[in-house]
Amino acid sequence: MKRLLTALTAALTAVVLTGGTAAAAPAPSTGEYAPLDQRGPALSVPQANLRASLTCNGSLRGLRQDPVLLVPGTTMDPYVGFDWNYMRAFDQLGRRWCAVTLPLDATGDIQVAGEYLVHAIRTMSQQARRDVDVVGWSQGGMVPRWALRFWPDTRALVDDLVGLSPSNHGTVLADASCGTGPCTPANHQQASQSEFLRALNSGAETFAGVDYTVAYTAADEIVVPNTPPVASSALRTGEGRIANIATQEVCPANVADHFAIGSYDPVGYAIVVDALTHDGPAVRGRIPLTTCAQVFHPGVDPATFTADHAAFVGYAVDGEGDAAEVDDEPALAPYVRARR
Repeated sequence: MKRLLTALTAALTAVVLTGGTAAAAPAPSTGEYAPLDQRGPALSVPQANLRASLTCNGSLRGLRQDPVLLVPGTTMDPYVGFDWNYMRAFDQLGRRWCAVTLPLDATGDIQVAGEYLVHAIRTMSQQARRDVDVVGWSQGGMVPRWALRFWPDTRALVDDLVGLSPSNHGTVLADASCGTGPCTPANHQQASQSEFLRALNSGAETFAGVDYTVAYTAADEIVVPNTPPVASSALRTGEGRIANIATQEVCPANVADHFAIGSYDPVGYAIVVDALTHDGPAVRGRIPLTTCAQVFHPGVDPATFTADHAAFVGYAVDGEGDAAEVDDEPALAPYVRARR
């Protein structure tokens, strides 16, 4: 229903502004990359792998709220990353969630990881007969945009996309480290000057009908630089409704780093919940000031926090199970280019 109303409103507005003739605005230029409306290709990942990657905390049938898709960051398994924080919190809220496990702990070719997002979004929406809300940390807040960019059908299936310090424009740390030696494919692709990111952000960074919330921290040590006015996480172009909110804009003394904002930081969590419980993206002014006095967000157990957080960070920095390092970023798939 929301999609239909949005389309009708846009059409009526066009008729009024053009004196009775609905004139289409020229499509943004995408250069050498696929037009924004170019149909996405068939998924190349075997269906068995795609099905096995998606797990949920219950049936998606008959829901009264959109289900949430949790997407992990680079080097991370979704259960290691989220089961001690967001999964518990959403359970407490009575919110249905699913998690997607990306190949090689999300260190392989992100183009392949994008296919897992396409499958997850389509599957969840079909089963729930509702839109899907997507919440991702780091790469997990960026890779859903690959699905939305190159599989246009997914845009009508997503209501909110919320990123916690997402690598939307990469990080200069990868520029330095991957420019002087081999890196995993995903790290190459998250260098700020990568061909992958040029393709991802070509034409438009956001799309009409999807609400985009970016929660980021100026204390980020991984996605760099992440300070206004050139925060790497921030989204700026396209027709989607966008909110870019630094945790320090809500609570000036907030010191959450990259790992904290994706796991236990109460300010990042409050921004996520605000986005999911209101129409449109999050609004900074709606975040309660009492959030600034909290140490952990709901779902995090203070009694087990030290062990939980240590396991989380330890898994993130342990290279076991990661993709092999390579000298160059993966070549762009044929569908990324404009068809001749």
